[in-house]
Amino acid sequence: MIVAHRGASYEAPENTMEAFRLAWEQGADAIEGDFHLTKDRQIVCIHDRNTERVSNTNIVVSTSTLSELRALDVSLLHGEAPHGGAFKGVVIPTIEEVFSTIPQQKSIYIEIKCGTEIIAPLLEAMMKTGLKSEQVLVISFHSDVLEELKTQAPQYKTSLLRQFRMNESGASEPSLEVVLETLARIKADGLSSDIAIPETVVKAIKAHGYEWHVWTVDDLETAMHIQARGVTSITTNRPGYMRSATCRAE
Repeated sequence: MIVAHRGASYEAPENTMEAFRLAWEQGADAIEGDFHLTKDRQIVCIHDRNTERVSNTNIVVSTSTLSELRALDVSLLHGEAPHGGAFKGVVIPTIEEVFSTIPQQKSIYIEIKCGTEIIAPLLEAMMKTGLKSEQVLVISFHSDVLEELKTQAPQYKTSLLRQFRMNESGASEPSLEVVLETLARIKADGLSSDIAIPETVVKAIKAHGYEWHVWTVDDLETAMHIQARGVTSITTNRPGYMRSATCRAE
């Protein structure tokens, strides 16, 4: 599966309707978006806890209302050359708006960036949208969020996000034991990792029946290597390129 990281974010402002629509046009199997809860308990699609990186105005999402956030233009990262200022007046979408773009048989990876306070409004939004449970994967670095979501709505798949590195003694952090214990405890369906994940961890999680997802891959050589290792999905900023490149390579 080719998953569009924050939409087709290489070519359009990340986490926006423009990026998600472009991802579908480019043949993505799924989109991935980041979600926070606002002061007035609305779920909005933005990566950071504040708007500084994507807007000329810096406000904190959790202490702002939806209307305050929607007043901002979040095309800052894609408002200049080489895009020729094509993106202007781009707003932060709500999760309901993002859901509305999803075609039948396509999916969304919902990355929760805040805490468990988002779960109740998230479940309400998912129930209203008409999406089937198999079209949704909830991902997060916060194991407590995934654990609570599974407790309240076990029909939805979850995947734990983890980055890997080697410590000074040459051992992997987090360790395989910690990863497996966490996945079992929170009843996750899979592990989402960066490309630095050791092969021993890949083999072990697959042997235990978990899905394995990888982010963020934008070059063909890495994608083919990851694909050969039996990955479930590859998240990329360039879904159109990755779709066509992998098809040609096969």
